[in-house]
Amino acid sequence: MKKIVLIEDDRDLFSLLQYNLEKEGYAVAGAHTGRGAVDLCLRERPDLIILDIMLPDSDGLEICRRLRTHALFVATPLMFLTARASETDRILGLELGANDYIVKPFFLREVIARVKVQLRSPGDRAKVLSVSGIELDRARCRVFLDGNEVQLTATELRLLDFLMSRAGIVFTRDQLLDAVWGSDRAVTGRTVDVYVLRLRQKLEPDPANPRLIRAVRGFGYSFNDAGVHAEALPRA
Repeated sequence: MKKIVLIEDDRDLFSLLQYNLEKEGYAVAGAHTGRGAVDLCLRERPDLIILDIMLPDSDGLEICRRLRTHALFVATPLMFLTARASETDRILGLELGANDYIVKPFFLREVIARVKVQLRSPGDRAKVLSVSGIELDRARCRVFLDGNEVQLTATELRLLDFLMSRAGIVFTRDQLLDAVWGSDRAVTGRTVDVYVLRLRQKLEPDPANPRLIRAVRGFGYSFNDAGVHAEALPRA
């Protein structure tokens, strides 16, 4: 059974979400305040975190930031559920590593559908992708370069995973935005350029002359498929 941690200060809304999520077969644990949210996640080890931003005692954005710096939660799906609807808030939430950003008021069926998307089995997640000294351990959400671990943000990891697992295919910026940042996003194609640059700086021997993440002028980006291979099981 998939487990969800729900942090929501509106008790009526919390009860409504909890009832409907449990009706869908999920186990739900949660709190009405942000205090202790990280400790709660450490205890429950959830498959998904749903987090309000405007909590009475905490800032949900700061909670998200703390979760994303923890090794256990760097790739755990996280959804913001909030009344803060400005473009700036959306961008900040996604930049901090949220997988989805839902604005109140919302349709309950839409929230349930989005939860199912986040908890959908990605398939074949036990593989390790390797190329030219880069190893992406998808089971542990860790990346190694020549045997040394490279620290990536959650968004950088998702982008690298998406490109490496589809090596040789050229994607437009909009396709990458939809795949990595989600359809309900408030970021632009320039965001893709920034994240590609960050990955090149961390992984390419010569970022100015990249040989792994290549740009296709006037179209988008592709991961060089030369030498990519997948192992059945992650490293010990």
